[in-house]
Amino acid sequence: MERFIYHILFAAAGFLSGSVMFAYLIPKIIKKKDIVKDSRDGNPGTYNAVKLAGWPVGLTCLLFELLKGFLPVFLAAAFLGINDLWFAGVLAAPVLGHALAPYNRFKGGKCVAVSFGVLLGLIPYDWSAFLLAFIYIFFSVALKINPHERRSSVTFAVFEAALIVLMFFTGHFAVALGGGLIAAVAILRNGVKAAAPDEETLASETDAKGD
Repeated sequence: MERFIYHILFAAAGFLSGSVMFAYLIPKIIKKKDIVKDSRDGNPGTYNAVKLAGWPVGLTCLLFELLKGFLPVFLAAAFLGINDLWFAGVLAAPVLGHALAPYNRFKGGKCVAVSFGVLLGLIPYDWSAFLLAFIYIFFSVALKINPHERRSSVTFAVFEAALIVLMFFTGHFAVALGGGLIAAVAILRNGVKAAAPDEETLASETDAKGD
């Protein structure tokens, strides 16, 4: 029961950490840039931070977006280990916090950077971060999938399938379950973003109606 409570506390801390939208806040504070309003897709993520606020600010955003997933998982793994199935909730919590974004009026992002941060927090107990990176690179270079929302969805689906196979060799069942939760959230968020019409689409539809 005590270990369950510790897992709940780490998961709650991870959710609150993931809820802080650094890629939105940092450009707004430093550059007075609203990357949600000024971007085409309205995503509060690191890509738009780099594009609209420049590389130094964008890389700072990336670092903090990684850290908000890394720190709660790294500390939980060191304190509790990664073998309890409850640890799956600790893994998913920062990603869910980023997706729901209660601090940002429930307008979350696509969950890519924070997912990498979570998986990096598992090192040296588990090396799934490199698996996700390999799959992402494969679908970005070798077998390129566009748009990037679809690429992310396919990447996370293949990643989870690989985790399920690997868990029979590594014994990391909590990681596979947590990875499944992360993949489900990321696929859902990228599906929502892909389905939302961007400004160019809305403008063209408006022009068509006007004609």
